[in-house]
Amino acid sequence: MTLHQLPDVGDPRRVIALDAVHNFRDIGGYPTADGRTTKWRRLFRADALYRLSGQDVDSVRPLGLRTVVDLRTDEELELRGRFPVDEHPIDFHHIDVMDTTWERDENDIDDVAEFLCSAYEKMLHQLPHRFAEAIERLGAPGALPAVFHCAAGKDRTGVTAMLVLGALGVPNEYIAADYGLTAEGTARTRAWAQRESPELWQRMADTPSAWMAAEPEAMLKVIAGIEAAHGTIRDYVLHIGVQPTTLAHLEAELLE
Repeated sequence: MTLHQLPDVGDPRRVIALDAVHNFRDIGGYPTADGRTTKWRRLFRADALYRLSGQDVDSVRPLGLRTVVDLRTDEELELRGRFPVDEHPIDFHHIDVMDTTWERDENDIDDVAEFLCSAYEKMLHQLPHRFAEAIERLGAPGALPAVFHCAAGKDRTGVTAMLVLGALGVPNEYIAADYGLTAEGTARTRAWAQRESPELWQRMADTPSAWMAAEPEAMLKVIAGIEAAHGTIRDYVLHIGVQPTTLAHLEAELLE
């Protein structure tokens, strides 16, 4: 498969339009290998939910969220804050899935997709049990509708989305296309930051461009590695500790 053959996943229902959060997306509407489809308005992926306030909270409220899984580090949580549970009570879980921050100099990055693939494989190698814990939280009885997120909604969130969608049987090309939509979310964040948040605008300007990229090829490479070692994403998810009953519950809740 070549990248130009990736499916169009830009359904108008996909993006939850908000003012200060720009990568809040529904992962419904994706086909599975057995002919089912992921349900709309049950599971979401997102970026910086600590920026939710005012009208954005009111816009999110109709989604009926019951669970938020925050994949950021302790430092990020302390520095930036978290989902506004006082304004919108939910079951909040903080699960740090990244052991170390990226330190590679941009000048050393010749292949962006290879760099991202290596970073994601490192995450999975270092803390696979944390990703399993996140999936267990999402698959707990009564957890849905739910959203999982990190800072940009790209890397930690993207790997988690890959594991969930792959375990449900969503084809690799749809997983990669879903990951690639983050490029549009990043563009929305840049435009907003330039207008509204000089501090965020400067942070984004100082971040190596490779770190901000969302190359679908990178996710396809990660999936290929998982399949070579474990057979399927589902087999890998079970291998890292997610219970079969959790996957069965996710299937019952998320597929139609």
